[in-house]
Amino acid sequence: MKIPFIDLHAQYTSIQSEVDAVVKSVLSQASYIGGHHVKKFEARFAEQLQINHCIGVGNGTDALYTILAALDLPAGAEVITPATSWISSAETITQAGARVVFCDVDPETYILDPQRVAERITDRTAAVVAVHLYGQSAPMTTLAALCQERKVYLIEDCAQAHFTQEGGQYAGTWGEAAAFSFYPTKNLGAYGDAGCIVTRHEALAERMRRLANHGARLKDDHLFEGFNSRLDTLQAAILSLKLTHLHRWNTRRIAIAELYKSLLQGVEEIVLPAVRSGTVHTYHIYAIRARRRDALKQYLEANGILTVVHYPVALPNLPAYSYLGHRPEDFPVSSQLQEEVLSLPIYPELTDEQVRYVSKNILEFYAKQGV
Repeated sequence: MKIPFIDLHAQYTSIQSEVDAVVKSVLSQASYIGGHHVKKFEARFAEQLQINHCIGVGNGTDALYTILAALDLPAGAEVITPATSWISSAETITQAGARVVFCDVDPETYILDPQRVAERITDRTAAVVAVHLYGQSAPMTTLAALCQERKVYLIEDCAQAHFTQEGGQYAGTWGEAAAFSFYPTKNLGAYGDAGCIVTRHEALAERMRRLANHGARLKDDHLFEGFNSRLDTLQAAILSLKLTHLHRWNTRRIAIAELYKSLLQGVEEIVLPAVRSGTVHTYHIYAIRARRRDALKQYLEANGILTVVHYPVALPNLPAYSYLGHRPEDFPVSSQLQEEVLSLPIYPELTDEQVRYVSKNILEFYAKQGV
């Protein structure tokens, strides 16, 4: 059996007639920048997320940068972000003129530990970027209270958390603003780069919309200098269509995760994803911690199963951040995770038979190791 890590073609074929009709509609209208398709997606996404404003942008990284730039952080400001994440969560802080302050993560959930965050807040701290990693909600009730008490901005990186929840409230609706990515592999994925920002604040929404459009709302209406990061019309139309399927797809991801759990929970050599109480995990990634991780990965690949390591190097350990002078032992949890985490296939089109095949091979690998 051959099982890819993700099968985007399978998703396309499942909704092919709908996608083809949407693409044909955009092409026949010859409207490629802005227009009603972008407005329609922004309105629908904001409505379903139960938030006031949605601004479509070119990608999730641009979304994070736009938020940080719009907040106009003071020179020398520090921004706290987790040591385990994709580099966008950190590089956009630097690009906005602030200084990255890494914070280690919770060993069970791999997300920001509020206690560690509190210890790293200083009088130079301007913001905290909370990452909802793998589809797991960061502890937003606690983080929101902490940021309010310490008078720092709370920004959400929701690139992997489309309709993740804590206490019935969606990720992306807790802080000053939130960034979403619609990279093709996301739970809600475009057919190219795409992203958006959401916020409750009208004045901030206006500033971010202008920033991402050369400082203008209308042509030649430039109040200040900005940059060019617009949600492509074709991608917006595709995202509006796929949004109608997203909740069904998320439900299927949760069911797959539960099946993995039932099949693998007795294997002492692996740690299955934890789910925080009172939350809805949407499983963009199904990341286990595995002893002999690299050997297990090779064994699965030899049996037709593709897996991915998220992330092979914790952010503070990357050459890009060597100037900060960190050592791996400064972030013991993240440095350990980089050696153990392995992401198994999970996507809505994955069959129960395929999940059982993946699980059977994991069991066989450890049985052959004498476990």
